[in-house]
Amino acid sequence: MSPESGTLCGSEVLDNPVWAALTGPHRGFAEFGPAGLAARYARDASPFSALADPEDPRAWADLAALAGPGEEVWVTGLPTPPPGWEALVTLPGVQLDGRAVRAEAAPEAVRLGRGDVPEMLELVGLTRPGPFLDRTVELGTYLGIRHGGRLVAMAGERMRPAGWSEISAVCTHPEHRGRGLAARLIRAVAAAARERGDSPFLHAAASNTGAVRLYGSMGFTLRRSPLFLGLRTP
Repeated sequence: MSPESGTLCGSEVLDNPVWAALTGPHRGFAEFGPAGLAARYARDASPFSALADPEDPRAWADLAALAGPGEEVWVTGLPTPPPGWEALVTLPGVQLDGRAVRAEAAPEAVRLGRGDVPEMLELVGLTRPGPFLDRTVELGTYLGIRHGGRLVAMAGERMRPAGWSEISAVCTHPEHRGRGLAARLIRAVAAAARERGDSPFLHAAASNTGAVRLYGSMGFTLRRSPLFLGLRTP
């Protein structure tokens, strides 16, 4: 069964952003379950999986078949796993709408690509902004700022539901914080998204109050409060 791409381009797609991305602009990174009711990103691009309908037991069975028994999967939203699924991590989050954010290019920012991945992984390991894997850089535009030749800040795009672009991997080396680098990169990534006709949004851990305050000061507004769940398949 081949899943059909959704037709919604309004904010409704953000209720199930991973599924909307994998059946839309990110279909090339998608692996689907045998029934076409569940999907996941290629495992070296992103850890996230999704269900066409989180309330459908058949979709959960399809995700279990896709991942295999006893495997760890990550989903987001407000899902309730059926019996047999083990909850490993439950992380409350926020989903923020960036349509009111001022977007502008950052002249000092450079485009990052495959050759920059070792440095990007090093910065992510130091700052821990969230999952970033070997092929995450392929999911969208990633921009960085260098100081003395060293990568000291970056931000980029992760999920790409139709009409939207998730700003992600926002991080700054501890020695270079307080200079507004993260805000400049966020605005620059938002500008790149808008050039395609997409609207920016982002996710953050609800406990990361400093980041949430920064995003609010830039014009991001709370849309919903999803969970990030790490689960083990039956």
